[in-house]
Amino acid sequence: MNNRDQDNDTGGRRITAAPGGAGQAPLDDAAKLIIEQLQKDGRQPYSTIGRAVGLSEAAVRQRVQRLLDAGVMQIVAVTDPLQLGFPRQAMIGLRTDGDLEAVADRLAELDEVNYVVITAGSFDLLAEVVCRNDDHLLEILQRLRAVEGVLSTEVFVYLKLRKQTYTWGTA
Repeated sequence: MNNRDQDNDTGGRRITAAPGGAGQAPLDDAAKLIIEQLQKDGRQPYSTIGRAVGLSEAAVRQRVQRLLDAGVMQIVAVTDPLQLGFPRQAMIGLRTDGDLEAVADRLAELDEVNYVVITAGSFDLLAEVVCRNDDHLLEILQRLRAVEGVLSTEVFVYLKLRKQTYTWGTA
């Protein structure tokens, strides 16, 4: 069973089970090497990846498709929110009451929310948002606070990005 379901509204994927959960087969060395190559450059040809990992182009193509189908990875264009007119970013901690998953799903429906995670600790949920300006952030906060089950929010405005990586490793 896949860990992710296709989200038809956004073209993204929504995690429906914890990564690495029970029943998920570990990746073999070839799959890990392919993932590492794609993390370096997701546009490189399968023939180039094949040479780097010691497989044929056809074998790489099949393995990549299996990794995509299983929800192990996605190949996407990562954009810079600043370049797209969204200079304000923030992480919002939310405390909730009631159906936590329903609240998380409702937050995930909002266009400005690009990340939602259910957490343990001071907050029940964390949601990352991208905004045009502070007024837009305030508007988003008002919409988040209006979601049934949201008790309180705490906003952490990003001032300066020091590191962002998508290469979590395959070890």
